[in-house]
Amino acid sequence: MMRSDLTPLQSGLALLAALAALAGLAFSLSTFTTAPLLALVCSLGALSLVRLIWPFSLWLDGALALLGALALVASLPAEGSMPGHHWLALVAAWAFAWLFVERLSATIRLGKLPETGTGLVIPIVFGLALLVAWEVITRGANVPPVLLPPPSAIGARFLAETSILWADFVQTFIKSVLPGYAMGCLAGLGVAILVDRSPFLKAGVMPIGNFMSALPIIGIAPIMVMWFGFDWQSKAAVVVAMTFFPMLVNTVAGLNAASAIERDLMHTYAASSWQTLMKLRLPAAGPFIFNALKINSTLALIGAIVAEFFGTPIVGMGFRISTGVGRLAIDLVWAEIAVAAVAGSAFYGVIALIERGVTFWHPSVRGGRA
Repeated sequence: MMRSDLTPLQSGLALLAALAALAGLAFSLSTFTTAPLLALVCSLGALSLVRLIWPFSLWLDGALALLGALALVASLPAEGSMPGHHWLALVAAWAFAWLFVERLSATIRLGKLPETGTGLVIPIVFGLALLVAWEVITRGANVPPVLLPPPSAIGARFLAETSILWADFVQTFIKSVLPGYAMGCLAGLGVAILVDRSPFLKAGVMPIGNFMSALPIIGIAPIMVMWFGFDWQSKAAVVVAMTFFPMLVNTVAGLNAASAIERDLMHTYAASSWQTLMKLRLPAAGPFIFNALKINSTLALIGAIVAEFFGTPIVGMGFRISTGVGRLAIDLVWAEIAVAAVAGSAFYGVIALIERGVTFWHPSVRGGRA
């Protein structure tokens, strides 16, 4: 009899994980080729069939997923393709990880575990599961490294080329992204306030802004390199062009977010236009402004990297990616991509944290409570 506390999806995942582990165990015992640790994992997974009628802890699912991942990576053959029971063990480990995340998410929703701190476990487990699957599939299927290197090779190249990666990060992110981001966002905010004060500018500038925001970066970047040279100034100019118009459009929309009743109340208090802007309209536009800041945090990094394809000193993420592909150093290319992804995610996260502190009053920050 199935347990009533498991959803149909959770029951299906538990059944899939256990059956895959059982099949992997049977296959490995019949061929006598499996590693002892992998056989142990398959045995534990097969025994977990009883979870469908006996309440096992959700942390057991996480432990089985972690143990299975470690056993898979440790028992990968040095040469040749991965045998069939390894693939079954991969399915079992993936299903256990999915089941753990599913049950943990449901437990948090029910209030049995705090969301703060515990909620970070879900993306961490998901990311680790993707890395393990990537490692096992690329090495187990003998994927050529020139097509897709395993994470272990990318990590080794990352450690070996730390000085180069740091120099590229400074050139692209510190020298190009941050100045261009600051100038583009501040200029967009200032112009949006001026546009909001003038119906003429609103009618004339906004269509141009919408048009310019649709221009492809691959067309802007070579022109900026010709205008400002090959150093960071041209990359910062591309970032300014990419971040200016999203900030302009979002801020103009946000300045109109205050209701007519709120504006009438400020008029009743004899507030000047400047006081109304500072105390009502800009705070009301805060979510829109931060939305533009978060969008621009990713656009800025993309713009700087792409701009480096069209001319740069012999340093920078875009330069390294372009030359790495030409030299078939794909592991170095992926290491640069990893640095860019971490930098972009951290940049986005910092802005999101600032948003929570500044717009704490907004329902989206307070969890939807009005």
